Amino acid sequence: MENQPEIPKIEDLPSDAAGRREALFVPLFTSSERRLRSFVFGMVPSQQDVDEIMQEVSIVLWKKFDQYEPGTEFIRWAYVVARYEVLLYRRKKARDRLCFSEKMLELLGEEYEDDEDVLERERTALDRCLKKLPESDRETLITIYSKDMKINELAEATGRTATSLYKRLNRMRAKLLTCVESQLKTV
Repeated sequence: MENQPEIPKIEDLPSDAAGRREALFVPLFTSSERRLRSFVFGMVPSQQDVDEIMQEVSIVLWKKFDQYEPGTEFIRWAYVVARYEVLLYRRKKARDRLCFSEKMLELLGEEYEDDEDVLERERTALDRCLKKLPESDRETLITIYSKDMKINELAEATGRTATSLYKRLNRMRAKLLTCVESQLKTV
């Protein structure tokens, strides 16, 4: 079973129904949101699509929270809801040639669920390894990968040549790969 957050004790819950529901839902959703977002991202072509779908997923999860069975894995239940929302979104965008077929989305969703534990271990190992890098290396990686900046732009902004930046990135990637592989062997 996944590492779910600790659920508050009944006596610690607010006395009103809405407050109890929120006290139970919020920790489960927030602890699963990153994994759920990653799941959705595997089935749609852009971050904008993920954001739109995640809005709908969070609303549906909240509205249907009374259907969730406490003690079961929240993330598994959320994956089912997310897969359904991706299919609905796909139908709305059916004319967009970048959409996968429903069968492909089903296969991707099943595949992701099968590999989810492995992916989570890899993400955890990568997080640990990133923290071991010098601050300047971490900043470079974050700038390149999360801000969609081109190597030439970053090289110009930092006063380096694109070639030297490529070499530096390759060294960082190799260092991260070695670290992640080492972390995974110990798990």
